[in-house]
Amino acid sequence: MSWFTRRDFLKLSGAGVAGATVIGPREVWPDEAAMARAEARGDSFVLLREEQRRRKAELPEPADFHRLPPEWYVNKARALKEEARRRGVDGGLLLTHRWNIVYAAGYFHSTTERPYGCFLPMDRDAVVWLYPYLDETLVQGWGEAEAYYFDWHHAAGGFPNREEVVQGPTVNVYRWWGETLARLGYGDKTIGIDSGSLAEIGILPGQENAERLNMFGEIEVPQPKRPEGGPFGIMAQAMPQAQFVDIYDILIRHRIVKDEWETSLAQRAMDYFSEIHAFARNYLLERGLGTTDFEVANAAVLWGMHRLMQDIPQRGEPHDAVGISVGIGCRTGRPTAYPHPNQQYWTKIEPGHALQIAGVVRIGGYGGELYRSFLVAPWTDWQEHVWEVQNRAYEIQAEQCYAGNTCSNVAKAVHDYQVANRCAHLIYHRPGHGEGMEGHQPPYHALGDYTVMRAGMHFSNEPGLYDPENGFGFNHSNNILVAERKGLQMGTAPASREWCLLEL
Repeated sequence: MSWFTRRDFLKLSGAGVAGATVIGPREVWPDEAAMARAEARGDSFVLLREEQRRRKAELPEPADFHRLPPEWYVNKARALKEEARRRGVDGGLLLTHRWNIVYAAGYFHSTTERPYGCFLPMDRDAVVWLYPYLDETLVQGWGEAEAYYFDWHHAAGGFPNREEVVQGPTVNVYRWWGETLARLGYGDKTIGIDSGSLAEIGILPGQENAERLNMFGEIEVPQPKRPEGGPFGIMAQAMPQAQFVDIYDILIRHRIVKDEWETSLAQRAMDYFSEIHAFARNYLLERGLGTTDFEVANAAVLWGMHRLMQDIPQRGEPHDAVGISVGIGCRTGRPTAYPHPNQQYWTKIEPGHALQIAGVVRIGGYGGELYRSFLVAPWTDWQEHVWEVQNRAYEIQAEQCYAGNTCSNVAKAVHDYQVANRCAHLIYHRPGHGEGMEGHQPPYHALGDYTVMRAGMHFSNEPGLYDPENGFGFNHSNNILVAERKGLQMGTAPASREWCLLEL
Protein backbone atom coordinates (compact mmCIF):
# COMPACT_ATOMS: atom_id res chain seq x y z
CA MET A 1 0.00 0.00 0.00
CA SER A 2 1.01 3.59 -0.54
CA TRP A 3 0.19 5.68 2.50
CA PHE A 4 -0.98 9.28 2.34
CA THR A 5 1.11 10.77 5.10
CA ARG A 6 0.67 13.74 7.39
CA ARG A 7 3.53 15.43 5.55
CA ASP A 8 1.62 15.07 2.28
CA PHE A 9 -1.47 16.54 3.93
CA LEU A 10 0.45 19.52 5.25
CA LYS A 11 1.92 20.19 1.80
CA LEU A 12 -1.50 20.10 0.19
CA SER A 13 -3.19 22.17 2.84
CA GLY A 14 -0.46 24.80 2.65
CA ALA A 15 -0.76 25.02 -1.11
CA GLY A 16 -4.51 24.82 -1.40
CA VAL A 17 -5.90 26.76 1.57
CA ALA A 18 -3.89 29.97 1.44
CA GLY A 19 -1.04 28.57 3.49
CA ALA A 20 -3.26 27.04 6.17
CA THR A 21 -1.46 24.85 8.67
CA VAL A 22 -2.61 21.99 10.80
CA ILE A 23 -1.91 22.41 14.48
CA GLY A 24 -2.19 19.97 17.33
CA PRO A 25 -0.17 17.23 18.96
CA ARG A 26 1.61 15.00 16.48
CA GLU A 27 0.73 11.91 18.51
CA VAL A 28 -2.99 12.05 17.63
CA TRP A 29 -2.29 11.53 13.93
CA PRO A 30 -2.23 7.97 12.57
CA ASP A 31 1.40 6.92 12.49
CA GLU A 32 2.18 5.76 8.95
CA ALA A 33 5.11 3.58 10.01
CA ALA A 34 2.97 1.89 12.66
CA MET A 35 0.23 1.40 10.08
CA ALA A 36 2.62 -0.37 7.75
CA ARG A 37 3.86 -2.60 10.58
CA ALA A 38 0.28 -3.30 11.71
CA GLU A 39 -0.67 -4.42 8.24
CA ALA A 40 2.42 -6.61 7.88
CA ARG A 41 2.44 -8.39 11.23
CA GLY A 42 0.65 -11.73 11.69
CA ASP A 43 -0.94 -11.65 15.13
CA SER A 44 -4.52 -10.53 14.56
CA PHE A 45 -4.73 -11.54 10.91
CA VAL A 46 -3.67 -15.09 11.81
CA LEU A 47 -6.38 -15.30 14.48
CA LEU A 48 -8.93 -13.85 12.07
CA ARG A 49 -8.11 -16.36 9.31
CA GLU A 50 -8.44 -19.22 11.80
CA GLU A 51 -11.88 -17.98 12.82
CA GLN A 52 -12.92 -17.53 9.20
CA ARG A 53 -11.85 -21.07 8.31
CA ARG A 54 -13.74 -22.43 11.31
CA ARG A 55 -16.96 -20.66 10.39
CA LYS A 56 -16.78 -20.64 6.57
CA ALA A 57 -19.29 -23.45 6.06
CA GLU A 58 -22.04 -21.77 8.09
CA LEU A 59 -21.80 -18.25 6.69
CA PRO A 60 -23.31 -17.01 3.39
CA GLU A 61 -21.04 -16.56 0.41
CA PRO A 62 -20.01 -12.90 0.14
CA ALA A 63 -21.18 -11.02 -2.94
CA ASP A 64 -18.84 -10.48 -5.86
CA PHE A 65 -20.75 -7.26 -6.70
CA HIS A 66 -20.82 -3.96 -4.82
CA ARG A 67 -24.43 -2.91 -5.35
CA LEU A 68 -27.67 -4.66 -6.20
CA PRO A 69 -28.30 -4.80 -9.97
CA PRO A 70 -31.12 -2.80 -11.64
CA GLU A 71 -33.17 -5.94 -12.27
CA TRP A 72 -33.33 -6.57 -8.52
CA TYR A 73 -35.14 -3.27 -8.07
CA VAL A 74 -37.47 -3.96 -11.00
CA ASN A 75 -38.51 -7.23 -9.39
CA LYS A 76 -38.82 -5.64 -5.95
CA ALA A 77 -41.05 -2.88 -7.32
CA ARG A 78 -43.26 -5.51 -8.95
CA ALA A 79 -43.62 -7.37 -5.64
CA LEU A 80 -44.49 -4.18 -3.75
CA LYS A 81 -47.05 -3.18 -6.38
CA GLU A 82 -48.64 -6.62 -6.33
CA GLU A 83 -49.30 -6.34 -2.59
CA ALA A 84 -50.54 -2.78 -2.99
CA ARG A 85 -52.92 -3.88 -5.73
CA ARG A 86 -54.74 -5.99 -3.15
CA ARG A 87 -55.50 -2.73 -1.31
CA GLY A 88 -57.11 -1.25 -4.38
CA VAL A 89 -54.10 0.60 -5.74
CA ASP A 90 -54.54 0.99 -9.51
CA GLY A 91 -52.54 4.17 -10.14
CA GLY A 92 -49.12 3.65 -8.60
CA LEU A 93 -46.95 4.01 -5.51
CA LEU A 94 -45.73 7.46 -4.51
CA LEU A 95 -42.71 7.06 -2.22
CA THR A 96 -41.40 10.05 -0.30
CA HIS A 97 -39.19 8.68 2.49
CA ARG A 98 -35.52 8.31 1.68
CA TRP A 99 -35.07 4.66 2.61
CA ASN A 100 -38.23 3.56 0.84
CA ILE A 101 -36.97 5.26 -2.32
CA VAL A 102 -33.52 3.67 -2.04
CA TYR A 103 -35.05 0.25 -1.36
CA ALA A 104 -37.67 0.24 -4.13
CA ALA A 105 -35.81 2.16 -6.84
CA GLY A 106 -32.10 1.74 -6.05
CA TYR A 107 -31.60 5.49 -6.09
CA PHE A 108 -29.00 6.46 -3.48
CA HIS A 109 -29.32 10.15 -2.67
CA SER A 110 -28.88 12.75 0.02
CA THR A 111 -31.89 14.27 1.71
CA THR A 112 -32.37 17.81 2.90
CA GLU A 113 -35.50 19.90 3.38
CA ARG A 114 -36.25 19.51 -0.35
CA PRO A 115 -39.22 17.17 -0.98
CA TYR A 116 -38.63 14.15 -3.22
CA GLY A 117 -41.25 12.09 -4.98
CA CYS A 118 -40.65 8.68 -6.57
CA PHE A 119 -43.68 7.32 -8.44
CA LEU A 120 -43.92 3.66 -9.45
CA PRO A 121 -46.83 3.39 -11.93
CA MET A 122 -48.94 0.25 -11.85
CA ASP A 123 -49.26 0.05 -15.63
CA ARG A 124 -45.57 -0.39 -16.45
CA ASP A 125 -42.09 -1.05 -15.04
CA ALA A 126 -40.88 2.49 -14.55
CA VAL A 127 -39.66 5.01 -12.01
CA VAL A 128 -41.06 8.52 -12.43
CA TRP A 129 -39.25 11.28 -10.55
CA LEU A 130 -40.66 14.49 -9.07
CA TYR A 131 -37.49 16.11 -7.84
CA PRO A 132 -35.45 19.25 -7.08
CA TYR A 133 -33.25 20.41 -9.96
CA LEU A 134 -29.99 20.13 -7.99
CA ASP A 135 -30.22 16.36 -8.53
CA GLU A 136 -30.89 16.63 -12.26
CA THR A 137 -27.65 14.89 -13.20
CA LEU A 138 -28.39 11.98 -10.83
CA VAL A 139 -32.02 11.50 -11.85
CA GLN A 140 -31.32 11.56 -15.58
CA GLY A 141 -30.76 7.98 -16.65
CA TRP A 142 -32.19 6.47 -13.46
CA GLY A 143 -35.85 6.26 -14.39
CA GLU A 144 -38.03 8.88 -16.02
CA ALA A 145 -37.18 12.46 -15.00
CA GLU A 146 -40.76 13.62 -15.37
CA ALA A 147 -40.80 17.01 -13.68
CA TYR A 148 -38.65 19.15 -11.44
CA TYR A 149 -38.94 22.25 -9.34
CA PHE A 150 -35.92 24.50 -9.14
CA ASP A 151 -35.34 24.57 -5.38
CA TRP A 152 -37.01 25.00 -2.03
CA HIS A 153 -38.83 27.43 -1.96
CA HIS A 154 -39.66 27.41 -5.66
CA ALA A 155 -41.14 30.48 -7.33
CA ALA A 156 -43.55 29.99 -10.22
CA GLY A 157 -41.61 30.49 -13.44
CA GLY A 158 -38.32 30.84 -11.59
CA PHE A 159 -35.77 28.66 -13.39
CA PRO A 160 -32.36 30.38 -13.38
CA ASN A 161 -30.93 27.29 -15.08
CA ARG A 162 -33.10 28.23 -18.09
CA GLU A 163 -32.30 31.95 -17.85
CA GLU A 164 -35.72 32.56 -16.28
CA VAL A 165 -35.03 34.60 -13.15
CA VAL A 166 -38.62 35.22 -12.05
CA GLN A 167 -39.90 36.24 -8.61
CA GLY A 168 -43.25 34.53 -9.01
CA PRO A 169 -45.69 33.24 -6.39
CA THR A 170 -44.33 30.56 -4.05
CA VAL A 171 -45.13 27.11 -5.43
CA ASN A 172 -46.50 24.53 -3.02
CA VAL A 173 -44.48 21.52 -4.08
CA TYR A 174 -46.97 19.04 -2.61
CA ARG A 175 -49.81 20.51 -4.65
CA TRP A 176 -47.47 20.39 -7.65
CA TRP A 177 -47.02 16.66 -7.03
CA GLY A 178 -50.79 16.19 -7.32
CA GLU A 179 -51.05 18.38 -10.40
CA THR A 180 -48.25 16.44 -12.08
CA LEU A 181 -49.76 13.02 -11.34
CA ALA A 182 -53.13 14.25 -12.61
CA ARG A 183 -51.47 15.48 -15.80
CA LEU A 184 -49.89 12.06 -16.24
CA GLY A 185 -53.34 10.46 -16.16
CA TYR A 186 -53.57 9.29 -12.56
CA GLY A 187 -55.96 11.94 -11.28
CA ASP A 188 -58.87 9.52 -10.82
CA LYS A 189 -56.83 6.54 -9.57
CA THR A 190 -56.01 5.08 -6.18
CA ILE A 191 -52.46 5.96 -5.19
CA GLY A 192 -50.38 4.08 -2.61
CA ILE A 193 -48.49 6.44 -0.30
CA ASP A 194 -45.90 5.92 2.46
CA SER A 195 -47.77 8.07 4.98
CA GLY A 196 -47.75 5.68 7.96
CA SER A 197 -44.42 6.70 9.44
CA LEU A 198 -45.01 4.74 12.68
CA ALA A 199 -44.25 1.65 10.60
CA GLU A 200 -40.66 2.90 10.49
CA ILE A 201 -40.36 2.12 14.21
CA GLY A 202 -42.31 -1.14 14.09
CA ILE A 203 -45.85 0.02 14.94
CA LEU A 204 -48.11 -1.11 12.10
CA PRO A 205 -51.69 -0.01 11.33
CA GLY A 206 -54.07 -0.95 14.14
CA GLN A 207 -51.23 -1.89 16.50
CA GLU A 208 -50.98 1.50 18.22
CA ASN A 209 -52.62 0.11 21.38
CA ALA A 210 -51.63 -3.56 20.97
CA GLU A 211 -50.69 -5.41 24.14
CA ARG A 212 -48.12 -7.47 22.23
CA LEU A 213 -46.51 -5.85 19.20
CA ASN A 214 -45.81 -8.30 16.39
CA MET A 215 -44.80 -7.00 12.96
CA PHE A 216 -46.10 -10.17 11.33
CA GLY A 217 -49.27 -10.30 13.39
CA GLU A 218 -52.77 -9.03 12.70
CA ILE A 219 -53.02 -5.49 11.41
CA GLU A 220 -55.85 -3.16 10.51
CA VAL A 221 -55.48 -3.14 6.73
CA PRO A 222 -55.47 0.49 5.56
CA GLN A 223 -58.41 1.43 3.36
CA PRO A 224 -58.45 3.94 0.50
CA LYS A 225 -59.42 7.43 1.62
CA ARG A 226 -58.67 11.07 1.00
CA PRO A 227 -56.07 12.50 3.41
CA GLU A 228 -57.11 15.81 4.93
CA GLY A 229 -53.91 17.23 6.38
CA GLY A 230 -50.18 17.36 5.82
CA PRO A 231 -48.31 17.02 2.52
CA PHE A 232 -50.55 14.25 1.20
CA GLY A 233 -53.65 16.26 2.05
CA ILE A 234 -52.29 19.17 0.05
CA MET A 235 -51.50 16.83 -2.85
CA ALA A 236 -55.03 15.39 -2.71
CA GLN A 237 -56.53 18.87 -3.21
CA ALA A 238 -55.04 18.86 -6.71
CA MET A 239 -56.50 15.39 -7.42
CA PRO A 240 -60.15 15.70 -6.33
CA GLN A 241 -61.18 12.36 -7.86
CA ALA A 242 -58.25 10.31 -6.53
CA GLN A 243 -58.14 8.00 -3.52
CA PHE A 244 -55.06 7.28 -1.40
CA VAL A 245 -54.05 4.31 0.74
CA ASP A 246 -51.10 3.86 3.07
CA ILE A 247 -48.61 1.18 2.01
CA TYR A 248 -45.73 1.96 4.41
CA ASP A 249 -46.29 -1.30 6.33
CA ILE A 250 -45.85 -3.26 3.09
CA LEU A 251 -42.51 -1.58 2.49
CA ILE A 252 -41.16 -2.03 6.01
CA ARG A 253 -42.09 -5.72 6.16
CA HIS A 254 -40.23 -6.27 2.91
CA ARG A 255 -37.24 -4.24 4.11
CA ILE A 256 -36.78 -6.17 7.37
CA VAL A 257 -36.45 -9.59 5.70
CA LYS A 258 -33.40 -9.68 3.46
CA ASP A 259 -33.09 -12.07 0.52
CA GLU A 260 -29.95 -13.92 -0.55
CA TRP A 261 -28.72 -11.02 -2.69
CA GLU A 262 -29.01 -8.53 0.14
CA THR A 263 -27.45 -10.90 2.67
CA SER A 264 -24.51 -11.71 0.40
CA LEU A 265 -23.80 -8.00 0.00
CA ALA A 266 -23.96 -7.54 3.78
CA GLN A 267 -21.60 -10.50 4.20
CA ARG A 268 -19.08 -8.86 1.88
CA ALA A 269 -19.18 -5.71 4.00
CA MET A 270 -18.81 -7.69 7.21
CA ASP A 271 -15.80 -9.57 5.80
CA TYR A 272 -14.06 -6.28 5.12
CA PHE A 273 -15.06 -5.02 8.55
CA SER A 274 -13.50 -8.09 10.16
CA GLU A 275 -10.22 -7.32 8.40
CA ILE A 276 -10.42 -3.72 9.61
CA HIS A 277 -10.74 -5.01 13.17
CA ALA A 278 -7.67 -7.21 12.69
CA PHE A 279 -5.71 -4.21 11.47
CA ALA A 280 -6.97 -2.02 14.34
CA ARG A 281 -5.97 -4.63 16.93
CA ASN A 282 -2.50 -4.87 15.37
CA TYR A 283 -2.27 -1.08 15.43
CA LEU A 284 -3.08 -1.12 19.15
CA LEU A 285 -0.31 -3.67 19.69
CA GLU A 286 2.12 -1.55 17.68
CA ARG A 287 1.38 1.80 19.29
CA GLY A 288 0.69 0.63 22.84
CA LEU A 289 0.02 2.68 25.94
CA GLY A 290 -0.24 6.43 25.58
CA THR A 291 -1.91 6.25 22.16
CA THR A 292 -5.10 8.30 21.86
CA ASP A 293 -8.39 6.66 20.99
CA PHE A 294 -8.78 9.36 18.32
CA GLU A 295 -5.62 8.14 16.60
CA VAL A 296 -6.70 4.50 16.63
CA ALA A 297 -10.08 5.35 15.12
CA ASN A 298 -8.62 7.43 12.32
CA ALA A 299 -5.96 4.85 11.49
CA ALA A 300 -8.72 2.22 11.18
CA VAL A 301 -10.85 4.44 8.93
CA LEU A 302 -7.92 5.28 6.67
CA TRP A 303 -6.81 1.67 6.33
CA GLY A 304 -10.38 0.42 5.98
CA MET A 305 -11.35 2.76 3.15
CA HIS A 306 -8.11 1.96 1.35
CA ARG A 307 -8.83 -1.77 1.75
CA LEU A 308 -12.37 -1.52 0.36
CA MET A 309 -11.56 0.71 -2.56
CA GLN A 310 -8.74 -1.55 -3.71
CA ASP A 311 -11.47 -4.03 -4.72
CA ILE A 312 -14.30 -1.75 -5.80
CA PRO A 313 -14.00 -0.02 -9.18
CA GLN A 314 -14.66 3.68 -8.76
CA ARG A 315 -14.97 5.88 -11.82
CA GLY A 316 -16.52 8.90 -10.13
CA GLU A 317 -19.75 8.46 -12.09
CA PRO A 318 -23.25 8.68 -10.56
CA HIS A 319 -24.76 5.39 -9.35
CA ASP A 320 -21.36 3.69 -9.52
CA ALA A 321 -19.82 3.02 -6.09
CA VAL A 322 -22.78 3.89 -3.86
CA GLY A 323 -23.85 3.22 -0.29
CA ILE A 324 -20.22 2.75 0.81
CA SER A 325 -19.22 3.86 4.26
CA VAL A 326 -16.54 3.04 6.80
CA GLY A 327 -17.41 4.57 10.13
CA ILE A 328 -15.07 3.56 12.96
CA GLY A 329 -14.90 4.94 16.47
CA CYS A 330 -12.63 4.15 19.40
CA ARG A 331 -13.07 5.09 23.04
CA THR A 332 -10.96 4.21 26.01
CA GLY A 333 -11.29 4.58 29.77
CA ARG A 334 -14.26 6.35 31.34
CA PRO A 335 -16.20 7.05 28.09
CA THR A 336 -16.75 3.27 27.73
CA ALA A 337 -18.92 3.40 30.89
CA TYR A 338 -21.80 5.10 29.07
CA PRO A 339 -23.98 3.61 26.31
CA HIS A 340 -24.14 6.89 24.36
CA PRO A 341 -21.41 9.14 25.74
CA ASN A 342 -21.43 12.77 24.72
CA GLN A 343 -17.81 13.55 25.56
CA GLN A 344 -15.16 13.81 22.85
CA TYR A 345 -12.99 10.73 22.35
CA TRP A 346 -9.56 12.25 22.95
CA THR A 347 -8.11 10.05 25.69
CA LYS A 348 -4.80 8.24 25.99
CA ILE A 349 -4.88 4.49 26.52
CA GLU A 350 -3.72 3.63 30.02
CA PRO A 351 -3.25 0.45 32.09
CA GLY A 352 -6.54 -0.90 33.41
CA HIS A 353 -8.66 0.73 30.72
CA ALA A 354 -11.64 -0.79 29.01
CA LEU A 355 -11.41 0.06 25.32
CA GLN A 356 -13.90 -0.29 22.51
CA ILE A 357 -13.44 -0.25 18.74
CA ALA A 358 -16.86 0.13 17.12
CA GLY A 359 -18.59 1.23 13.97
CA VAL A 360 -20.56 0.35 10.87
CA VAL A 361 -19.35 -0.67 7.41
CA ARG A 362 -21.67 -0.77 4.40
CA ILE A 363 -21.32 -1.62 0.72
CA GLY A 364 -24.22 -0.81 -1.59
CA GLY A 365 -26.18 0.16 1.51
CA TYR A 366 -25.77 -3.23 3.21
CA GLY A 367 -23.60 -4.26 6.13
CA GLY A 368 -23.82 -3.68 9.84
CA GLU A 369 -22.18 -3.22 13.19
CA LEU A 370 -19.06 -4.93 14.47
CA TYR A 371 -17.74 -3.84 17.87
CA ARG A 372 -15.04 -5.33 20.04
CA SER A 373 -14.50 -4.52 23.71
CA PHE A 374 -11.00 -4.87 25.14
CA LEU A 375 -9.39 -4.87 28.57
CA VAL A 376 -5.89 -3.46 28.96
CA ALA A 377 -3.78 -5.12 31.67
CA PRO A 378 -3.76 -4.96 34.58
CA TRP A 379 -7.50 -5.31 35.19
CA THR A 380 -9.56 -6.05 38.28
CA ASP A 381 -11.49 -9.23 39.00
CA TRP A 382 -14.73 -7.25 38.69
CA GLN A 383 -13.79 -5.89 35.26
CA GLU A 384 -12.94 -9.39 34.07
CA HIS A 385 -16.21 -10.77 35.45
CA VAL A 386 -18.28 -8.11 33.68
CA TRP A 387 -16.37 -8.69 30.44
CA GLU A 388 -17.06 -12.44 30.68
CA VAL A 389 -20.78 -11.91 31.35
CA GLN A 390 -21.07 -9.50 28.44
CA ASN A 391 -19.20 -11.93 26.18
CA ARG A 392 -21.47 -14.86 27.03
CA ALA A 393 -24.61 -12.71 26.68
CA TYR A 394 -23.37 -11.76 23.19
CA GLU A 395 -23.25 -15.48 22.31
CA ILE A 396 -26.65 -16.21 23.87
CA GLN A 397 -28.31 -13.49 21.82
CA ALA A 398 -27.05 -14.99 18.57
CA GLU A 399 -27.96 -18.53 19.63
CA GLN A 400 -31.55 -17.44 20.29
CA CYS A 401 -31.99 -15.83 16.85
CA TYR A 402 -33.59 -18.79 15.12
CA ALA A 403 -36.61 -18.56 12.84
CA GLY A 404 -39.85 -18.92 14.81
CA ASN A 405 -38.51 -17.50 18.06
CA THR A 406 -39.73 -14.10 19.22
CA CYS A 407 -37.69 -10.95 19.71
CA SER A 408 -38.99 -10.81 23.29
CA ASN A 409 -37.65 -14.30 24.00
CA VAL A 410 -34.21 -13.25 22.79
CA ALA A 411 -34.20 -10.25 25.12
CA LYS A 412 -35.41 -12.34 28.06
CA ALA A 413 -32.70 -14.98 27.59
CA VAL A 414 -30.01 -12.30 27.51
CA HIS A 415 -31.34 -10.29 30.46
CA ASP A 416 -31.94 -13.42 32.56
CA TYR A 417 -28.29 -14.35 32.15
CA GLN A 418 -27.07 -10.83 32.94
CA VAL A 419 -29.21 -10.63 36.08
CA ALA A 420 -28.25 -14.13 37.26
CA ASN A 421 -24.61 -13.09 37.08
CA ARG A 422 -24.84 -10.00 39.32
CA CYS A 423 -24.98 -7.43 36.52
CA ALA A 424 -28.56 -6.12 36.72
CA HIS A 425 -27.36 -2.66 37.75
CA LEU A 426 -25.17 -2.49 34.63
CA ILE A 427 -28.01 -3.06 32.12
CA TYR A 428 -29.08 0.11 30.34
CA HIS A 429 -30.66 -1.05 27.07
CA ARG A 430 -32.18 -3.88 25.02
CA PRO A 431 -29.78 -6.39 23.45
CA GLY A 432 -30.28 -5.33 19.83
CA HIS A 433 -32.25 -3.77 16.99
CA GLY A 434 -33.11 -4.76 13.47
CA GLU A 435 -30.36 -3.75 11.05
CA GLY A 436 -30.99 -2.02 7.73
CA MET A 437 -29.61 0.66 5.44
CA GLU A 438 -30.86 3.33 7.82
CA GLY A 439 -29.11 1.71 10.78
CA HIS A 440 -31.70 1.04 13.47
CA GLN A 441 -34.64 -0.80 11.94
CA PRO A 442 -37.55 -2.67 13.50
CA PRO A 443 -38.20 -5.11 15.01
CA TYR A 444 -36.19 -4.96 18.23
CA HIS A 445 -34.71 -7.50 20.63
CA ALA A 446 -36.68 -5.96 23.45
CA LEU A 447 -38.92 -7.49 26.10
CA GLY A 448 -41.98 -5.74 24.65
CA ASP A 449 -41.47 -6.76 21.01
CA TYR A 450 -43.21 -10.06 20.24
CA THR A 451 -42.39 -10.17 16.54
CA VAL A 452 -41.81 -13.74 15.38
CA MET A 453 -38.45 -13.76 13.62
CA ARG A 454 -38.08 -15.02 10.07
CA ALA A 455 -35.01 -16.39 8.32
CA GLY A 456 -33.20 -13.56 6.52
CA MET A 457 -33.74 -10.89 9.15
CA HIS A 458 -30.65 -8.99 10.37
CA PHE A 459 -30.11 -7.75 13.94
CA SER A 460 -27.43 -5.94 15.86
CA ASN A 461 -25.79 -8.06 18.58
CA GLU A 462 -24.98 -5.73 21.48
CA PRO A 463 -25.98 -6.77 25.02
CA GLY A 464 -23.76 -4.13 26.60
CA LEU A 465 -22.96 -3.68 30.29
CA TYR A 466 -21.88 -0.33 31.76
CA ASP A 467 -20.39 0.60 35.13
CA PRO A 468 -20.22 4.41 35.47
CA GLU A 469 -19.25 4.12 39.13
CA ASN A 470 -16.05 2.30 38.27
CA GLY A 471 -15.47 3.98 34.92
CA PHE A 472 -15.70 1.13 32.43
CA GLY A 473 -18.12 -0.72 30.16
CA PHE A 474 -18.23 -3.38 27.45
CA ASN A 475 -20.39 -3.76 24.36
CA HIS A 476 -19.47 -6.25 21.67
CA SER A 477 -21.66 -6.09 18.59
CA ASN A 478 -22.07 -7.99 15.35
CA ASN A 479 -24.59 -8.40 12.54
CA ILE A 480 -26.78 -11.43 13.26
CA LEU A 481 -28.45 -13.27 10.38
CA VAL A 482 -31.57 -15.11 11.55
CA ALA A 483 -31.40 -18.73 10.36
CA GLU A 484 -33.30 -21.94 10.99
CA ARG A 485 -31.41 -23.36 14.00
CA LYS A 486 -29.52 -20.37 15.39
CA GLY A 487 -28.48 -16.88 14.44
CA LEU A 488 -25.22 -16.45 12.54
CA GLN A 489 -22.78 -13.73 13.55
CA MET A 490 -21.68 -12.43 10.15
CA GLY A 491 -18.57 -10.63 11.37
CA THR A 492 -15.66 -12.98 12.06
CA ALA A 493 -13.35 -10.87 14.21
CA PRO A 494 -12.93 -13.12 17.29
CA ALA A 495 -14.55 -12.10 20.57
CA SER A 496 -12.29 -14.38 22.60
CA ARG A 497 -10.12 -13.66 25.63
CA GLU A 498 -7.08 -14.10 23.40
CA TRP A 499 -8.33 -11.32 21.11
CA CYS A 500 -9.75 -8.91 23.66
CA LEU A 501 -7.63 -9.14 26.84
CA LEU A 502 -4.46 -7.26 25.94
CA GLU A 503 -1.01 -6.68 27.34
CA LEU A 504 0.20 -3.39 25.88
